[in-house]
Amino acid sequence: MTLPDWQEIDTVLLDMDGTLLDLHYDNYFWLTHIPKKYAEHHGMTEAEALAELSKSFVGLRGTLNWYCFDFWTELTGLPIVALKRDVADRIGYRPHVIEFLASLRAMGKRLVIVTNSHRAGVDLKVEHTGLDALVDRIISSHDYREPKESQAFWDHLQREEPFDPARTLLIDDSETVLESAHNWGIRWLLAILHPDSQREPVSGSRFPAIHHFDELKL
Repeated sequence: MTLPDWQEIDTVLLDMDGTLLDLHYDNYFWLTHIPKKYAEHHGMTEAEALAELSKSFVGLRGTLNWYCFDFWTELTGLPIVALKRDVADRIGYRPHVIEFLASLRAMGKRLVIVTNSHRAGVDLKVEHTGLDALVDRIISSHDYREPKESQAFWDHLQREEPFDPARTLLIDDSETVLESAHNWGIRWLLAILHPDSQREPVSGSRFPAIHHFDELKL
């Protein structure tokens, strides 16, 4: 496994959910909280609600609608942004994140969060974590109307946030996003194997990977 050579890296692009923040919040919201509210709203059991919602999931992964609160509000008839606040107490950092970001800043790296999260989701998480104070910038794929799975996202990003792909590291828990960045030309890539603290780690990655940031030598 080839871990980052920090002397060869100027810019660190960081995913948010599952990389810096515990993915448990999002998984709980979409797989437990929303089916419960959907069942109440439409007069069905939670199992029926999850089954019906799951039909909508097919074909949406990797598209902007998959991450869009406006889309899910229209589809479900539920106030997604308001419901996000219901379980906001589950928002939290993954282990060693604050120390890791502080170390990178001390090394003079430019830290940019690149997330597929809807802006309303970003704002809620910033409100509960103060994450924006730990990085230089937060960019949502909704700003460009292209998800990170799309090559067009990286084109937009480089135009607005110039970086040298050969001296840039992307850290993400999504193999699909890492593949997209690899195909676009970003040299340094690192996968997260334990994005959700309440689930078992992912077993392997085609990219260099860690469970937690204390595994990296800075």
